[in-house]
Amino acid sequence: MTSTVTDPVRVRFAPSPTGYLHIGSARTVLFNWLLARKHGGTFILRIEDTDQARHVEDSVQKILDDLRWLGLTWDEGPQVGGDYGPYFQSKRLEIYNRYLQKLLESGHAYYALEMPQQLTALRDAAKAAKQSYKYVRPDPPPTIAEGEAARAAGRPVVVRFKMPAVDITVVDDILGPVTLPADQSEDFVIQKGDGYPTYHFACVVDDELMKITHVLRGQEHLINTTKHVALQRALGFATPHYAHLSVIFNMDGTKMSKRDKEKAAKEGRRPPEIDVHDFRVAGYLPETLVNYIALLGWSPGDDREFFNLDELTGVFGLDRVGKTNARFDREKLLSFNTTWATRLSPDRLLEAFKDFIRVSESPMRGTDDDLLREILRTCAGFRTFRQVEEKVRFLFLADNAIEYDPKAVQKVLAKNNGEGYTALSETLPRLRDLSAWTADAVEKLIHDVCEKKAVQMGAIAQPLRVAITGTTISPSIHDTLALLGRKRTLARVEKCLKGSQSLPHV
Repeated sequence: MTSTVTDPVRVRFAPSPTGYLHIGSARTVLFNWLLARKHGGTFILRIEDTDQARHVEDSVQKILDDLRWLGLTWDEGPQVGGDYGPYFQSKRLEIYNRYLQKLLESGHAYYALEMPQQLTALRDAAKAAKQSYKYVRPDPPPTIAEGEAARAAGRPVVVRFKMPAVDITVVDDILGPVTLPADQSEDFVIQKGDGYPTYHFACVVDDELMKITHVLRGQEHLINTTKHVALQRALGFATPHYAHLSVIFNMDGTKMSKRDKEKAAKEGRRPPEIDVHDFRVAGYLPETLVNYIALLGWSPGDDREFFNLDELTGVFGLDRVGKTNARFDREKLLSFNTTWATRLSPDRLLEAFKDFIRVSESPMRGTDDDLLREILRTCAGFRTFRQVEEKVRFLFLADNAIEYDPKAVQKVLAKNNGEGYTALSETLPRLRDLSAWTADAVEKLIHDVCEKKAVQMGAIAQPLRVAITGTTISPSIHDTLALLGRKRTLARVEKCLKGSQSLPHV
């Protein structure tokens, strides 16, 4: 279900600064951004930082960096400005207090004087009785004078909105009509004891004053939307179009939670990527991530899968956003990334590679562009930049710092009475005498050795790979040796053979 878009579209993304941008939030940003771009509208970034207890220092900059990495720039907001600022809610308290006073004076809100321990006792009693707790409005509610006096005395006074005793229906552009029956509503807090507005109140005021026409957000906010509509009616505000997006789950049906990372860390596993920054550090391309999350809950209507931002803008519409929850398939994401790495120009791929090197604190930092281009060429077909780094990490280690994987040594060098070491010792003189140290020349030399010994390529290539990298992982052996260079290759092979002399069976 969808409505016809006629007004100048103004959409917003309003994160709380509690950490990096979650992948689900990234999809919300993307759909808002696409709707604005599709209709020549305005995309606003607003920081909802009124929850001082959950505020994380430097989170705002992290969110801004994540958005820029994805290519989702904003038209109004932090570091950009605009006509409807400030764009930090913590700087808009005077505005909220003005509308709060209006609600108090009109009787749509009241001071609530209960102490926190009183409310806790009521909740505990309801739980003990196996009943759901519902706040009961005082009759009569405290007067404004009583509330102000209690606050002046230092009590943690809050302000609650008086929910009307009527059913409230939200017409959602994706889900259709959603109704909250009157008997299921309760008065809710719109100003906390610390004087800051709650999310419900601040976002309603800001959406009106910033002239927001469409609110696209996750389905977890659907339960709040009827509260927001009631507030809008009490304040005489317009109600924007609402569209609530499905939840993104893991393939096993669990939510993509930051707790997954904590659990993995405790179990000694590599934490799964949950935040946008995780995917960035893991070596995914922003083009991949944007393309993939666009398809989580939205369909272009045909079998096409690969889109850049401009192409997505041309075909996006709320009419093809589904209601069912999406599943995040990491294997498909990897496949997308492999394909996207082949679709990008060499210059764009290099730019993305350098970003990965910077944010992941890779040992490749400081490497000149020519070598990085050669690394990308030799690792063509890679799935992520992290995989590239793993393949060429040996290049950035000192020759005497190579550590040998015991399993690789046993499997490749030491087995069958040290046949791998024997292959190394027989190949080393040929390498020393090689006139031109190029990938082609090295490849020909290894082929000649294999032909002379009547063995497969792996019988020579793998011992060389373990000798110079310490592992069985690297680019093709001729590219590996060419990248490392003659001097360092010979030094590492000699070091490996010297170490083999301590083995009694070699």
